[in-house]
Amino acid sequence: MSAPSQLAACADTSLEGDTLVVRVGGGWRITEAHPDWQETVAGHEPKRLRVTGRELGSWDSSLALFLGEARSWSETRGIALTIEEVPEGVDKLARLLAQKPALPAQPPGLPNPVATLGATTVALWVEIKDLANLVGECAYSIGRFSRSQAQFRWRDCFSEMQQCGAMALPIVGLISFLVGVTLAYTGAIVVRQYGGDIWIADMVGLAVVREMGPMMAAIVLAGRTGAAYAATLGNMQANEEIDALKTLGVSPIDFLVMPRVVALFCMMPFLALYSDCLGVLGGMAIAHAPPLNIPTNLYWAEMQTIVDLSDINTGVIKAAVFGLLIGLSACLRGLQAERSATGAGQAATSAVVTSTLLIIVSDSIFTVIFNILGW
Repeated sequence: MSAPSQLAACADTSLEGDTLVVRVGGGWRITEAHPDWQETVAGHEPKRLRVTGRELGSWDSSLALFLGEARSWSETRGIALTIEEVPEGVDKLARLLAQKPALPAQPPGLPNPVATLGATTVALWVEIKDLANLVGECAYSIGRFSRSQAQFRWRDCFSEMQQCGAMALPIVGLISFLVGVTLAYTGAIVVRQYGGDIWIADMVGLAVVREMGPMMAAIVLAGRTGAAYAATLGNMQANEEIDALKTLGVSPIDFLVMPRVVALFCMMPFLALYSDCLGVLGGMAIAHAPPLNIPTNLYWAEMQTIVDLSDINTGVIKAAVFGLLIGLSACLRGLQAERSATGAGQAATSAVVTSTLLIIVSDSIFTVIFNILGW
């Protein structure tokens, strides 16, 4: 800034032909009195405007605001503005002050229920179409595989089987065991009121084999493997690797999607059986401990009276379908991922939500169908 001036801020005007000349001078301080632009140019309607600061002393933002008003006044009236002998910092500060920040958007009111319902219906229809399209592409891939024309590599499929099968055993086993423990404790609260402690074996065995075993294995795989599949395909989408495969004539469905879907479809029944065993073992451990004190051989014999092969087959069928749904959902979200840094993370989150929703819906449908068939 310039050295301080003892003179007060002033702004004189003079008309030179059709040009209005405004001479600013003195020391401009925001804490002291200074001229107002509207009062300075009151009664003048020139064709051109020139602002000069030849006798300017010290200054601060008050001068910048004065020049900003001059610029705004001239632009509003279509008058050519010329600024002379003014420190460069003043004009720069005036331009910065003229850039008004955008006001925050007003919070929206209550949504229109009809419009919201329509938008949700359209979005759901689009999702169904995309999923159906992926299922159709996978069906065509199976046809190409049967004719030995698919670009399917068993080596990739076996690798994915290891990742979603053997590598998932610890977490699936832990959760299934704890689910069996929880079911046994919860059931004991009811059956002990009637002296039917042994019925704990019936309740835990039937619930684990038909529902909780396949369900827990599927939920774990949706969060563990499904999210990983979606993130992997999302990263490949962002890095344009999938586009490169298409350019080379390699089908992403054959090369990327089918190995993952087949791996989940094949491994989920085995994981469900493993989950059944750990869930029954968890219930047996609680039944053997005080206060129930049910012998292990008695617990096992009672469970065999209620659980038969049809119940096991029911869980295995559910598990296979759950694996298929997890694989399709994860690959769909991965292929739909945005080509950005956040696209892979959003795809993983969406894959878990979609897989979980489809698992619950399909399990409800299976329950109704099996009840009608008497299984």
